[in-house]
Amino acid sequence: MSSRSRLLCCAVLCLGTVAPVFAGPPEWVEIRSPHFSVVTDAGEKRGREVAVRFEQMRVVFGALMTQAKVNLPIPLQIIAFRNTKEMRQFAPLWRGKPTQVAGLFLGGDDRCFIMLDMSVENPWQVVFHEYAHQLMNGNLTAHTDPWFEEGFAEYFSAIEVDSKEARVGKIPEGEYVILERSGMMKVADLFRVQHNSKTYNENDDHRTVFYAESGMMVHYLFDNGLILKVGTYLDLVHNKKLQPEDAMQQAFGMNGPQFDKALRSYMASGRFKYYPIPTPPGVNSSTYSAAPLPAADAQSVLADVHLHSSDYRDKGMSEFQEVLKLDPNNVAALRGLGYSYLIKQDFHKAGEYFFRAAEHNSNDPRVLYYSALLIQREEGMGLGTDRQRLGEIQKQLETSVKLDPEFADAYSLLAFTYMSQGKNDQALATMQKAVELNPHNEAYRLNLSQMYIVHRDFDTALAILQELAQSSDPGVAGRAQQAISGVEAAKTASAAGQRVEIRSAPTAESLVKRSPQPSAPTASTVTQPAGPVRYVKGNLVAVDCSTPPAAVLTISSGAKTWKLHANDSTRVVVIGADNFSCAWTNQKVGANFHETGTGSGEVISVELQ
Repeated sequence: MSSRSRLLCCAVLCLGTVAPVFAGPPEWVEIRSPHFSVVTDAGEKRGREVAVRFEQMRVVFGALMTQAKVNLPIPLQIIAFRNTKEMRQFAPLWRGKPTQVAGLFLGGDDRCFIMLDMSVENPWQVVFHEYAHQLMNGNLTAHTDPWFEEGFAEYFSAIEVDSKEARVGKIPEGEYVILERSGMMKVADLFRVQHNSKTYNENDDHRTVFYAESGMMVHYLFDNGLILKVGTYLDLVHNKKLQPEDAMQQAFGMNGPQFDKALRSYMASGRFKYYPIPTPPGVNSSTYSAAPLPAADAQSVLADVHLHSSDYRDKGMSEFQEVLKLDPNNVAALRGLGYSYLIKQDFHKAGEYFFRAAEHNSNDPRVLYYSALLIQREEGMGLGTDRQRLGEIQKQLETSVKLDPEFADAYSLLAFTYMSQGKNDQALATMQKAVELNPHNEAYRLNLSQMYIVHRDFDTALAILQELAQSSDPGVAGRAQQAISGVEAAKTASAAGQRVEIRSAPTAESLVKRSPQPSAPTASTVTQPAGPVRYVKGNLVAVDCSTPPAAVLTISSGAKTWKLHANDSTRVVVIGADNFSCAWTNQKVGANFHETGTGSGEVISVELQ
């Protein structure tokens, strides 16, 4: 996400009361097209124009990515304001004052928002950049790099669409200005930038150049017929583990200096190709529904924007409360307050509002989902959970996905509900659906690997885990790396005909246990120390954390005492507790570990029993 985009994600509503936003004509109206909801006070005609533009861009994206189906992994709400004054009330603040913006994007885990100022000439470029990110997240499963993600989003954002054609390929003038003024990075350095890199995360000239050059790079690749070779390059880097320079040579036929020269010459020429695409057929606003939106409902939409801004969450809550004073049965406000208390982990208050929302609209898929999630978080969903309660959760979630067949979070929670009842085939198919809808959600894929482990499909589980082990999220990468060792051990033991016990639990981690055997085979893995993988069950006498982040667990099992070492205690898979603790003592545990000597080993996972 660009520096500009990160500012946009901090968008806040800076008004003292809710009422002035909605005072006076014209009225608010909601336009519903096949894939979007547009809420606007700029009039029905302008609202239809916005819906048409997004429907057109959705189809153009599918044409660019040569995919028949285009998913939005997270629901998107579009808000089109009639003038700049209203838009400024949502603008990001700089030194206490709202900045001048024509479009804003606000991302969230459960909902995203796009806001437009309909009184300006071109509010589209900023929001289409972020819209491209959303579309990419809903369609691409392969690992990509920041330069391609941001470059393609910039390429997509500059598309021009009218009633006859979409013109693809225009390079924004700002990219030339930035690169001419600040200079260009070497292509190899550009390709090395990752999501956790300083260049990607700090607001300075290096970052600005990175985004401008990423956009220029994607334009160059399209114009020179090299875009399809990006997949080859990424495979060489991420799967074959080649250095960028070597991968560039193999994929693009150029070494680093040659690629630098080619990109600089392309920029200096000032020439780029337009690709006309006929305006997608079948996009007809006359088929869209339009309905007046009551003031309370419009207030709820904007309060939801506040709720999804971490700096202004309390203000969003107060705005929802104001809505309920006007309309005590407003389902959107009840749901919003329930969600706000769920975020605060005040389950009692959250349940109160979700129950009231369900009373007035039992067909709201998100009310059903949040109600089920609330029960799960309050009581847990282990295999010992009351079957009747699990049945209630299952029914709510099945209704939720029936009402909204693209609700990925509901599928994910439903999969664990099935697994908690031993319905493993249904669990696997349902989690596959969640991943299909949101393939970039790494938590879904981590959970899917657990489902495959339960089915003893170790090869498929390993393929997923090995990809996740390269994640830019240290938590995801660590859990995947730890799980790989256990799955490798289970696979080896199973192939040798030894009994393998697999314990499944509805959490992001999978625990694979192998019963101790006199002649345990060696698990082949490059991410863990050499040595047999063993399982020990006993009493955790003490944990020595005197040399952090390392730790040593002393476990007494019968007449034998084991000293299990962890190079980094934060990377140990923990089952039965939220985190690894140095305060554990006299605790019944089970542990998977690599045996490194007599009575010693490197711990893989620990389960508190």
